[in-house]
Amino acid sequence: MKLLEKIKDPHDLKKLSIKEMEFLAQEIRQFILENVAETGGHLASNLGVVELTLAIHYVFDSPIDKIIWDVGHQSYVHKILTSRKELFSTLRRFGGLSGFPKRSESIHDVFETGHSSTSLSAALGMAKARDLKKEKYNVIAVIGDGALTGGMALEALNDAGRLESNLIIILNDNEMSIAPNVGAMSSYLSKIRSNPRYKKVKKIVSKLLHSFPWCGNWLAEKIEKLKNSFKYLFVSGVLFEELGYTYMGPVDGHDLPMLVRYLNQVKQIQGPTLIHVVTQKGKGYYYSETNPVQYHGVSPFDLKKGKRKDLHSNGLITFSDTLGLYLVHLARQFPELTAITAAMPQGTGLVHFQKAYPHRFFDVGIAEQHAVTFAAGMAANGLKPVVAVYSTFLQRAYDQILHDVCRQNLPIIFAIDRAGLVGEDGDTHHGVFDISFLRHIPNLIIMTPKNTEELKNMLDFALKANCPVAIRYPKETSKKLADLPSGPIHNFDWEVLQDGREVAILATGSMVENALDTANFLNNYGIYPTVVNARIIKPLDRILLDNLAYNNFSLLVTMEDNVIQGGFGSAVNEYIIGLHESIKVINIGISDKFIEHGTIQELKASLNLDTVSLAEKILNHTDKGVLYATPEKRKS
Repeated sequence: MKLLEKIKDPHDLKKLSIKEMEFLAQEIRQFILENVAETGGHLASNLGVVELTLAIHYVFDSPIDKIIWDVGHQSYVHKILTSRKELFSTLRRFGGLSGFPKRSESIHDVFETGHSSTSLSAALGMAKARDLKKEKYNVIAVIGDGALTGGMALEALNDAGRLESNLIIILNDNEMSIAPNVGAMSSYLSKIRSNPRYKKVKKIVSKLLHSFPWCGNWLAEKIEKLKNSFKYLFVSGVLFEELGYTYMGPVDGHDLPMLVRYLNQVKQIQGPTLIHVVTQKGKGYYYSETNPVQYHGVSPFDLKKGKRKDLHSNGLITFSDTLGLYLVHLARQFPELTAITAAMPQGTGLVHFQKAYPHRFFDVGIAEQHAVTFAAGMAANGLKPVVAVYSTFLQRAYDQILHDVCRQNLPIIFAIDRAGLVGEDGDTHHGVFDISFLRHIPNLIIMTPKNTEELKNMLDFALKANCPVAIRYPKETSKKLADLPSGPIHNFDWEVLQDGREVAILATGSMVENALDTANFLNNYGIYPTVVNARIIKPLDRILLDNLAYNNFSLLVTMEDNVIQGGFGSAVNEYIIGLHESIKVINIGISDKFIEHGTIQELKASLNLDTVSLAEKILNHTDKGVLYATPEKRKS
């Protein structure tokens, strides 16, 4: 019987010897590999924390002790050990296990994460709540060295050192976030990893000097200064100690006996403590060890060959790669063009630009706020920066967009990747709020292409615009839309894809395909809608809206992959109300709730955004009656 089969909850670990746990670590790695090869998910980060997670659960008592995983994409081992092993075949699938900590899944998931650099603030809040309630338990935050570059983590690090509560921070140092880490903090941690620890030397010197009984206060002070100077000489942990932490490490994150020993020591220390653990991202699988960036997040793959199965690939170039490659082309014409990413050069497609123009490419680390204001400084000094960022992460830089960019009307292009529903990563990653939090900001143009060719046209337009421009797009383009011609952008005009009468469907971005399918479906019921690619969300094409309102169209339907509240449909409503016309408008988009994980097709069906559901909504607002399975069964 395998050891893993005996583990039903974390308490079962405490029955094992250290040697047995080392065998268990091997079984868990194999379990993760076999399951993620089928479901897809975050692979390299989880393979790297097997021993660390085992040691944490062996030493601490979850859920009494609170364990918070920063970002959460390294929580698979934690889930396996906390009674969810049998559900792993459903990982990231509709109705199944989330790929991130989820409070509704388990009492062991004490805080939900999905964005980086939040764990220290949450852990400190829990620790202070514990203190105020006079309770006794440990609070442990596990944060990666990449996440430690985030401003929020540094703010919490500073505050925790001041408040002096008992708090355990485990720095999981694998030298990477998603891409290789950059910046001063990364360099500092590299020095700690590569230099000998000073504590042994400091202890010897301290013991020697204090052996002289005739030391007065003056000499004692000099001794203390001499002791402290050893910190700077040997580097190890001095930054954290100066902030008020007891620093321990670096510790080999794959040495279980050593991890258990250190964690047991940490439990006895009063005040904030930071234990520095060095791990290897992707450990135990050749392909992820040699290429941890590619194996950070994976689609289902062939475990033996390490190759993607391409179950969902349509063979078309993605919007992300289109962005990176076309920026390389534009950079030859525009020497002032620069590209900025927040630790996502590969995911955003900017890796192409990075290779071609390394001195005009800037990876600022996990620091979206800094990325935007950094771009603002460039733009204020005559450059044309492109900030490429996932929609869900752009939320973190809202104030910088409003205050530092748009208020000054600076010419920055925001390339907003993964807009709309993103699928298996779930509610922390869906990009369904960006229209709503950007649309009301003055000076900002918002565009959304139907295909990659139109993205190029929008980049051409944006580079010549002397104002901020946001271009939002999904991860991949559809085959149906890929072949549609796309002309240049003139005067913020929309594009009529299909002429019709009475009903007009105004669709944005990825919903253009749904609009075309719905219109064709409605033809069977005697309804022939006009279909419009509303490619400019702000400003609206008022000329086209006026033509629809004044030319016998009785129903306008807006379709968007954003929440309805404050989105594209809301903008159309505001304009139509101002016309004082009797035309009816219905808005279709994401409902007022957080959307779970699943394939995009499953999620659209669950949100009634599939073709049949969309057609039924439209029919119910016409005099054609209610939709049934076939035209013959429709009510007259």
